[in-house]
Amino acid sequence: MRQVNITINIDFCSMEELTRDERELIQMAIDATKNSYAKYSKFYVGAAVRLEDGQVFIGANQENAAFPSGLCAERTAIFSAQANSPGQAITTLAVAARNNFGPLDNPVTPCGGCRQVMLEMEDRYQRDVKVLLYGKKGIYRVKSVKDLLPLSFVDANMK
Repeated sequence: MRQVNITINIDFCSMEELTRDERELIQMAIDATKNSYAKYSKFYVGAAVRLEDGQVFIGANQENAAFPSGLCAERTAIFSAQANSPGQAITTLAVAARNNFGPLDNPVTPCGGCRQVMLEMEDRYQRDVKVLLYGKKGIYRVKSVKDLLPLSFVDANMK
């Protein structure tokens, strides 16, 4: 037996250290939390995706009393972008969250299902998707979804 080490590097930035486009996308994700329907959890998540042609689509989590029927902010943004501009790769995805007390101090991270959908976008277009995860104390800037989901499962695994 041998051990395998998987190492990833994630930047932890302040808003001032980000580019104008990155700050803009994060602000759109923060604003999108206002569109959340989080009647049960009171956990409001917003996401914004930028496509390679510059278009931006937002998403917000949507809950339902039949809990499996809800959908996360990341997937609502991705699916909206793909439904409206299916030929455009996603270049960057930003995520922000708040509760009843306001924005979270620490960056929110996507659930496993969202990570898989995000990974599929990288695989589909053969292009890394930068991920920005917002928290008041700092932002995680991740260069590729693969860094959020090591040992990932994509189309090539089925061949």
